[in-house]
Amino acid sequence: MTDSPRQHKRTRAVHSGIRRSQYGEMAEALFMTQGFVYDSAAQAEARFEKVGADEFIYARYGNPTSRMFEDRIADLEGTEDAFATASGMAAVNGALMSLVAPGDKIVAARAMFGSCLYVLDILARFGVEVELVDGLDLDEWERALKGGAKAVFFESVSNPGLEVIDIAAVARLAHAAGALVICDNVFATPVFSRAVELGCDVVIYSSTKHIDGGGRALGGVICGTREFVREIAEPYLKHTGGAISPFNAWLMLNGLNTMELRVRAQADSALAIARALGPHDAISKLVYPGLPSHPQHDLAMSQMGSGGTMLAIELEGGKDAAFAMLDRLELISISNNLGDAKSIITHPATTTHQRLTPENKALLGITPGLVRLSVGLEHSDDLIADIRQALE
Repeated sequence: MTDSPRQHKRTRAVHSGIRRSQYGEMAEALFMTQGFVYDSAAQAEARFEKVGADEFIYARYGNPTSRMFEDRIADLEGTEDAFATASGMAAVNGALMSLVAPGDKIVAARAMFGSCLYVLDILARFGVEVELVDGLDLDEWERALKGGAKAVFFESVSNPGLEVIDIAAVARLAHAAGALVICDNVFATPVFSRAVELGCDVVIYSSTKHIDGGGRALGGVICGTREFVREIAEPYLKHTGGAISPFNAWLMLNGLNTMELRVRAQADSALAIARALGPHDAISKLVYPGLPSHPQHDLAMSQMGSGGTMLAIELEGGKDAAFAMLDRLELISISNNLGDAKSIITHPATTTHQRLTPENKALLGITPGLVRLSVGLEHSDDLIADIRQALE
């Protein structure tokens, strides 16, 4: 099949990047091998000097199954190339670490996943200047970018507070300062992504989340220009061991087949839940970008066309109330993953963002009463009933 940009994303998510062996298999093949055989010593020498478009050396460098996943996600995201990694954090680490050197500057949004902040801390230890800003404040971005920077880094929708970054505005400021725009796009998902169109140069996903969608395996991917992916990120990742395993890449390929159907259904349920909970005596604040009450609702609709699959709910009564609610849930599971077919609830202050200081938690709105809900594929009526009985 010939890939076409005119085809719908759902079609490309099923067909793009397929490589078939001499057997003409219908399903994507799993090439479960770490090495490859050469016809001659001269061929091995030639391949190490220059790897062809459909040639492989070692699974840490590339594999036919991994390459199918990379080609397909790059096509969906609208980038020239992609490199699949062992996890989402391997992708974040690889994209940032491969780009910067001591003395370079990164400007990053303050509101993001705890492990992303940890990677920035490591870079600072190695002599990279890291400046954190309020991602919603364009004046702060502009001030921080005066004098230039190597890159800006942000989550397009922050974890767990669901702040929506104005990608186009930040990208304009970054490019004017000579900075590369690197976006962690997990909450937006490839289904609702317009990141490249809005000015992102590098787009990162934890494919562990919505791409796999079944809670089965770790994975990540860096999408960008061929120059960035193959000349900057790939050398670092292949030599430091950050590549995805062929089996996990095969799972991700199969996840892409159904991703749009799943994610749109999950987003529909998330909106139904947000509307149904509405004013509730036990809830002091409900944050969902798909609601008009969200401060960046219009921006979310223009950037994604959806509120996504995640909600943030702040409970009256703090940690005790949050824990009591979590413990009373019967259908929704307590876990720290997201984007799963099964609905998951998390208490960020004591789990995913536990390492942050109390001051930083307060600054980011991660209160003791805040819970993060990842909406799965269960019927929304059942999820609403479960939340209501846990609250009441």
